[in-house]
Amino acid sequence: MAAPPQFHVYDTTLRDGAQQEGLRLTVADKLRIAGYLDELGVGFIEGGWPGANPTDTAFFAAAARGELVLKHAQLVAFGATRRVGGRAADDPLVAALRDSHAPYACLVAKSHSRHVELALRTTLAENLAMVTDTVQHLRSEGMRVFVDCEHFFDGYREDPAYALEVVRTAAEAGAEVVVLCDTNGGMLPSWMGDVVSAAGAVGVDLGVHCHNDTGCAIANTLAAVDAGVMHVQGTVNGYGERTGNADLVPVVANLELKYGWSVLPEGALAEATRISHAISAVTNVPGSARAPYVGTSSFAHKAGLHASAIRVDPNLYQHIDPALVGNDMRMLISDMAGRANIQIKGEELGFDLSDRELAARVTEQVKNREAEGYSYEAADASFELLLRSELGELDEYFSVLQWRVHTHSAAGERSDSEATVKLRARGEEQLFVGEGNGPVNALDAALRRALTPAFPVVDCYELTDYRVRVLEGSVRAGGGHGTNAVVRVLIDTTDGERTWTTVGVGSNVIEASWEALSDAYLYGLLHRAAPEPAPAEVTVVD
Repeated sequence: MAAPPQFHVYDTTLRDGAQQEGLRLTVADKLRIAGYLDELGVGFIEGGWPGANPTDTAFFAAAARGELVLKHAQLVAFGATRRVGGRAADDPLVAALRDSHAPYACLVAKSHSRHVELALRTTLAENLAMVTDTVQHLRSEGMRVFVDCEHFFDGYREDPAYALEVVRTAAEAGAEVVVLCDTNGGMLPSWMGDVVSAAGAVGVDLGVHCHNDTGCAIANTLAAVDAGVMHVQGTVNGYGERTGNADLVPVVANLELKYGWSVLPEGALAEATRISHAISAVTNVPGSARAPYVGTSSFAHKAGLHASAIRVDPNLYQHIDPALVGNDMRMLISDMAGRANIQIKGEELGFDLSDRELAARVTEQVKNREAEGYSYEAADASFELLLRSELGELDEYFSVLQWRVHTHSAAGERSDSEATVKLRARGEEQLFVGEGNGPVNALDAALRRALTPAFPVVDCYELTDYRVRVLEGSVRAGGGHGTNAVVRVLIDTTDGERTWTTVGVGSNVIEASWEALSDAYLYGLLHRAAPEPAPAEVTVVD
């Protein structure tokens, strides 16, 4: 199937995506995200609805002041057709579109007859007049116009003649593209073709806007492309209210890599993973690890059978080269791992495990420790420490002699925790006390204080995430249940440039936390960016 002469990639993350529950964007957030979208190479960025809320109005004002410079995309202001019984020239929300200084406007128009009568509370004829008046007015003011036909698919199935009349009216008024919207997200891919083809008979360029309520938003979008639309709308990471919008990244990746079309600037698709994750950081909504193409698990392999094949040819268990979307293959280490998994993972970390006996020994150790409750697929740092220990390459930067933690609470008072850590580092035996909001925080404070005199770099280490899971089925659990069961703790640590994860398992949460915490500091020291200065004179505090 050949690509159409022109094809639009239209992003609505800043407007429709921002309607997701719990997602709130400031003007600064929207400007940053728009910059990332432009880097991805989308053709159109829908910035929001000026006049409808202060944030969107301020965003367009900031863009007009030059705070947003776009190299690839055109900025679009979203709005609605004029009010019932009025004139577009006098409508304040239409005026906000004019005043946005955006070159394009995208108008939402009712195309479902029951919505016209029940939601707008007007006649079918007046709705058509609203479309005509608003499109023509904005065109006369120099704006280029798209029209989103809200509830088009549902409207077509109930009253096809009227739904098509809205498309025809928008086209005759001067809309460049009429977008067919599956607003309720209830369509299936096999239903799309006939409806899109019927709208195509009107003789206007068509777009599609799909929601994901059936889990088919991406498939429905591609089915509409197959039926002739030349404009696709969606959001990065599938943001949007209810179950979200079509995720624009897999849509464009499929078009580029499966259809063979060029819908983004050359080389832009290779930035997709970075941009997807960067936008997640701005929205503070974690991306799905299993997101197609750009998820951290998209090219992760766990089964030993897969690993054996991948050693021969990576493409045997991957549908594309991950580098095409800026992602990487990952080999997971677990009790399902075979020798090939261990060898590939070792190579990723820079270790030679070509010795089959050595690889088998490490594999057996991993399986035994996983049976006790450890999880290495999510803790690469701990796996590297295990591997270095087995290879005899684990430098002992410090050795812990003893530790203890005490939490005190009295009725009506806030509890406090105090930890004591005694260790040896660079030949000096040290004992330090740390206080914190809970025992883990206190242990972290004590360990940091004890290590800083010998290794000042640890002062920049920061615990960024802490996760606990009760393990009732592990070998080490020994039949324990509930609060009597063994626990697994995963800790994420950063030095400001990189983040690593360590795992600890113990008969209680403090024991497991200490193992993960001390391993986190050890791993950080193994990979510290610069040589440490000579230690200053150490004062031991008891």
